[in-house]
Amino acid sequence: MLDFTHNPWLVATSLAVALMAGFTGLSLTRGASALPDARRKIVVALAAVVLGGGIWSMHFVAMLGLQLPILFYYDALITLISALVAILMVGLALLLLHFRARSPQVIVAAGVIVGLGIVVMHYVGMAGMQLCKPVYGALDVVISTVASVALSILAIWVAYDARTQRNIVLGTVCFGIAVFSMHFVAILLTGFEVSDVANAAGPAMDNQVLAMGVTLAVFLICGAFLLTGITFVGAPETAEEAAAVPTPEPLTTVDPAPVVAPPTAGVPFEREGQTFFADPNHVAAIRAEGHYTVLYQDAEKLFCPWSITEAANRLEAAGFLRAHRSYLINPTHVSSFERNKDNGTLYFDGVDSLPKVPVSRSRMAPLREALGL
Repeated sequence: MLDFTHNPWLVATSLAVALMAGFTGLSLTRGASALPDARRKIVVALAAVVLGGGIWSMHFVAMLGLQLPILFYYDALITLISALVAILMVGLALLLLHFRARSPQVIVAAGVIVGLGIVVMHYVGMAGMQLCKPVYGALDVVISTVASVALSILAIWVAYDARTQRNIVLGTVCFGIAVFSMHFVAILLTGFEVSDVANAAGPAMDNQVLAMGVTLAVFLICGAFLLTGITFVGAPETAEEAAAVPTPEPLTTVDPAPVVAPPTAGVPFEREGQTFFADPNHVAAIRAEGHYTVLYQDAEKLFCPWSITEAANRLEAAGFLRAHRSYLINPTHVSSFERNKDNGTLYFDGVDSLPKVPVSRSRMAPLREALGL
């Protein structure tokens, strides 16, 4: 077996690439579930390219840092296939997360798919090495797969448990560590030996050519990271958060009555390019999704152009209550209430699209009063 070392600067760069790609992809999909289907598919496709391309770029930045005592090169076709595999598998996971009800089972399934995508991309990419043969056993692959899947489930769970800025940042860290750890765990379990047989399926590509391609991919990821980062930092989490910023008290001794704009034609929602109006009495709950909201009605999730603050103002007269900073609920659809230590949970047995809603500590008192508890 050949001795090998790594360039520490390229190792650090590979981690940075994984973190930037994770942040960009997870930020792009924030609010995507509230978009119409056509726009949602575009956002998911872009995020899949960024996340899958980030996995591929991290791998090959680290491979550029691999220092062996012999010259070796890569099969260009197999290297391209490894990138496409990562993008497609991440895309499948994102489709589950944004086109299915986001249950714990769906989140775990998406994490498993992402973890397997990282593993498949890694070993397909390693198979493209020529004149140097990577050697590993079935147990080595199993160990790498378990590490990748476990860390990927954690990353997806953290990022999609709540689509807040904090969760996206924590999910980014978990995603970056998942990709980075899987690669180097697999490398530590891999040996390298000289191979005189070249089984190239495509044109040969040495490290210089690979470095140019990887540099271009990393440049695009960095650009996307900067574009998403500036809006992520500069904008409030949701429209509700902006409304929650304290404002100076008016210089008057009389508090003006709040102006509540009642809905005139119902609650608007969009479907296939048309705007429809839902009866507020049939809407069980409303969830903030970026600057828009999602209506939960029976088994349907509907995109609403109102912000959560506008929905709260317009539907106050209809009896809707704020249960959480991201949720507005219709008490007539609540089937049960569970009191936890510092918060609570509302259950909607008759609403297939939304089985439960969290109740924040600050909303407990008025909500319990409204429910007659």
